[in-house]
Amino acid sequence: MSLRDRKRARTRQTLVDAATELFERNGYDETTIADIAAAADIGTRTFFSYFASKEELLFPESDARVRAAIEGIESRGPDDGPAEVLLRALHKVGDDNDDMASRLAALRLRLVRTVPAVRGRMLQIQLDAQREIARNLAAAFPERLDEVSAAALTGAFVGAVTGALQVLLDDLDQLGDPAAVQVAVRRATDVALTPWLRASAWTVDHPPRGTA
Repeated sequence: MSLRDRKRARTRQTLVDAATELFERNGYDETTIADIAAAADIGTRTFFSYFASKEELLFPESDARVRAAIEGIESRGPDDGPAEVLLRALHKVGDDNDDMASRLAALRLRLVRTVPAVRGRMLQIQLDAQREIARNLAAAFPERLDEVSAAALTGAFVGAVTGALQVLLDDLDQLGDPAAVQVAVRRATDVALTPWLRASAWTVDHPPRGTA
């Protein structure tokens, strides 16, 4: 990473940290973009070179998670099935950062429940992510998945992560142990994808005619 990229990453994180503090202390609606920019010691216009809105700032790692899933699909091994690829991507994201178990994650969950604009942004991000991941899955596994089944698998995966986090982040004690949150999320996705994992194992043991 270049010096310029490192500086941008630091400023971006400073904005996220400043916004988290202000949202918790003053409230989401009461906090303006100008407030966040001032707390991060940058100009208001500069804020928009990092985030398009307050809502977007609450989801700073969403693109990284989608990229991890797509990279996992692209780097799959010959014996990997669709479910295994998604689980490996989740593990990699958890190992690389603890965003899903962070103070921001707990705040984001509270705001999703109480602020319509934040809830709408979350749903849009989730739908866009599912569509992109499903499209790549269907292209990578044409013999196993059509567009509908790829969408169903991706929906089960994303739903398991979202549902587990909603429960886990209600318990603020979990924030002190990101590893415990990651283990619980992985367990939830394992449960949700068990039918897909079994189907994948059956396919490996019983390949379609003409492929063995």
